Amino acid sequence: MKRLKPILLLIPVIALFGFSRHPGTESTASSGDGMVMMREKMVKEQIIERGIKDRRVIDAMSKIPRHLFVGESMRGKAYNDHPLPIGEGQTVSQPYVVALMTEALKLKRSDRVLEIGTGSGYQAAVLAEIVGEVYSIEIREKLKTTAALLLEQLHYNNVKTKYGDGYYGWQEYAPFDAIIITASANHIPPPLIKQLKEGGRLIIPLGSTLYYQTLTLITKKNGELEVEQMGGVAFVPMTGKTEKGD
Repeated sequence: MKRLKPILLLIPVIALFGFSRHPGTESTASSGDGMVMMREKMVKEQIIERGIKDRRVIDAMSKIPRHLFVGESMRGKAYNDHPLPIGEGQTVSQPYVVALMTEALKLKRSDRVLEIGTGSGYQAAVLAEIVGEVYSIEIREKLKTTAALLLEQLHYNNVKTKYGDGYYGWQEYAPFDAIIITASANHIPPPLIKQLKEGGRLIIPLGSTLYYQTLTLITKKNGELEVEQMGGVAFVPMTGKTEKGD
């Protein structure tokens, strides 16, 4: 496959550290004015002031109760400018990274999106506010079960979750208009490229899974891949077949 000349956007690594219309969502979010105020501050200072312009992304992150997607001991930090642990050795990315990756996909309401790495379900919720169908795969069964229950409680009926290895994608619902991979890998899994629609976009933290990666946006055009590098990040590694390297 032909690789076009990468386009480098100079974005500070520190700002990208990210170790992934529904009734009832806001009522659940409003467990206290303090959380609402913290969420509004997060959106203003971490999202808008850093250059995110897609109104749908901004509106989604203004609405979603991020504090419900982390453990109770972490809820006071849910809107801070850094990733947070969610158990099983995994994290939920810092808010800016979630916004940046989502905006880069240039989503439409009619899109069908595949997410690799459900985690706590926060990224899936953001996607679900913007597109019609979200399919999310999580390799850790406990995380998948917890995330699926929370997404159901928040009435995200357009999200379908699956326990499995995201390396293979979800052929049953392919092709996808967009694919978002919320864990690092040293290569793009070939099944995901095959399941990406012509003209579709895929975003992945690509590079060494031990240190830092480059947030990489892939656009499939005429069967070939156009590559855009968006800056340095640090994500937890993708596991399963990718980790084994066989």
